[in-house]
Amino acid sequence: MKKIVLLTCLMAIGFTGFSQKYAIVDTRYILDKMPDYKTAQARLDNIAADWQKEIDTKQTELDNMYKAFEAEQVMLSDDLKKKREDQLFNKEKALRELQRKRFGFEGDLFKKRQELIKPIQDKVYNAVQKMASQRGYDLVLDKSEGITIIFADPKLDKSEDVLKDLGVR
Repeated sequence: MKKIVLLTCLMAIGFTGFSQKYAIVDTRYILDKMPDYKTAQARLDNIAADWQKEIDTKQTELDNMYKAFEAEQVMLSDDLKKKREDQLFNKEKALRELQRKRFGFEGDLFKKRQELIKPIQDKVYNAVQKMASQRGYDLVLDKSEGITIIFADPKLDKSEDVLKDLGVR
């Protein structure tokens, strides 16, 4: 039994020599501190708001057309009624297509985000990678999105160092 305990202690001491060095960064915090990111995000928000206004205007037009159709429906012939229904259907279809084109998966907003935000995110990623290789980190965790960290020693957070490397601080 003494040999097993001794062997376990020796193995534990031996493995501490092979311990990995790691750090934690918060990319959301880093991005929020970068003026370039704030400018790009504001521009993206303005573009999205303009597109949303365009869609809202078209939705109001469609709603008004529906109200007018409902009010006049009893006085319309079957052919005219069918023609108006087709107009409403086509206008609604065009509106849904515009929404999908602007805000859908890989739509205009996605493409604009790639154009404006991705270069800044790549800059942060490269700075983190450079810091990790210079300081010998084996692992760098991002605590901003998706990774759950129950406890992290604040001295492990290297976000300020990345900001300094980027010239923001």
